[in-house]
Amino acid sequence: MREPYTDPRGGGLAVTNQGAQCHHGDVSKHPVTQAIRVLRAAKVPFEPHLYVWHPHGGTRASAEALGVDEHSVIKTLIFETEAAAPLCVLMHGDREVSAKTLARLIGVKSTAPCKPEVADRHSGYQVGGTSPFGLRRAMPIYLQASIASLPRIYINGGARGFLVSLAPAELIRVLAPVVVDVATA
Repeated sequence: MREPYTDPRGGGLAVTNQGAQCHHGDVSKHPVTQAIRVLRAAKVPFEPHLYVWHPHGGTRASAEALGVDEHSVIKTLIFETEAAAPLCVLMHGDREVSAKTLARLIGVKSTAPCKPEVADRHSGYQVGGTSPFGLRRAMPIYLQASIASLPRIYINGGARGFLVSLAPAELIRVLAPVVVDVATA
């Protein structure tokens, strides 16, 4: 187990590889991001989960830190079409997106992941902290179909090292994504 990381923003929060732990028993201390504002406005029940973020750690690192299956950790990916139109794809942490299948399903010539700086501009979040809730720019959202059948998902809360867990039905209710099957192993 790693040494606890104390959040420099204060609030008495210590983050370990087991997630957020509060020195005073107050688990309500978490970032209030645009994503959290959207979830609260939509009255979505969620649980916050803080962990020490590592560059290039991805969903595997967050799943290990929280002690959950990586399949239930959902990536928020910002893609572009050949015309530079942005779109958001929600995918299992242990799967990849077939860009060709996605392009064919949505009727465009091609899709590809955005460069990090472009994704940041489109989403309003930093790569590694991108949430599908509260995106800066309106864009279509595509949800891998098998995510809907999970009992609970863990998805970015709008900051690096911050996930929220919620029922997939709530994500579907709030975001109204287009359900697709574009996963590869």
